[in-house]
Amino acid sequence: MSTFRFVVADVFTDVPFAGNQLAVFTDARDIPEERLQELAREINFSETVFVYPAAGEGHARMRIFTPVLELPFAGHPVLGTAFVLGGPLQLDELWLETGAGVVPVRLERDGARIVFGWMRQPPFPFEPYDRAEELLALLGLEESGLPVELYCQGPGHVLIELDSPEAVAALRPDIAALLELNAYGTACFARDGDRWKARVFVPAHGVGEDPATGSFAGPLALHLARHGRIAFGDEIEIRQGVEIGRPSTLYAVSRSPEEVEVGGSAVIVARGEFRL
Repeated sequence: MSTFRFVVADVFTDVPFAGNQLAVFTDARDIPEERLQELAREINFSETVFVYPAAGEGHARMRIFTPVLELPFAGHPVLGTAFVLGGPLQLDELWLETGAGVVPVRLERDGARIVFGWMRQPPFPFEPYDRAEELLALLGLEESGLPVELYCQGPGHVLIELDSPEAVAALRPDIAALLELNAYGTACFARDGDRWKARVFVPAHGVGEDPATGSFAGPLALHLARHGRIAFGDEIEIRQGVEIGRPSTLYAVSRSPEEVEVGGSAVIVARGEFRL
């Protein structure tokens, strides 16, 4: 029988039982390959991370699994893993090797405690989404305030702007129909005063609605800057997850299409082990 230890963190929140849950296996070297997806499915969070010694210039290498597949990159797993590893490693900047390249994460501390992190996201392409009319109709929407575009970072997300935060809150998509139509995440957002309200649905990756989506937050900042809603270099605050009882707060800034950062807090809430 082997013992595999893991840590649970709530990410994009500074209090327990909010944000997006993440399990991090801090030393995955002895976990058999065929167990990785099984463990992610058993835990059933949006993502589970397996950490290995660095293969290149990073401080550690990580693999990211949803309940149904492996991803090259995802936002809350990178930020959460930086919080989990940053304490023992005592670094102000952590370089994490992902399937999309090395991601630097700057950590801010209050004394010994890590309180915030900013990750520099890997570059990502974007393009018009070719099934926009079908997707809008499925959501019960007549139009999007900005062009409906696909940003291919991590799971990839189709961005749709609604006219009010109330309209975003009122969405009740048919998840099965959404799964059949769209192989990517569907990210709906609206301005809410000085913030942006968002909901993200990713059924193709085994996640009906995601509580906090770092791989959407960076593209949203770029999308808003490209289309003149904000200026390049403006920092935005995003609220997500309220409708599913996991309120989350994400920050993002796009200084250029090639320079995008996403930030937030995280808290470690549990430690455990599997004996298999």
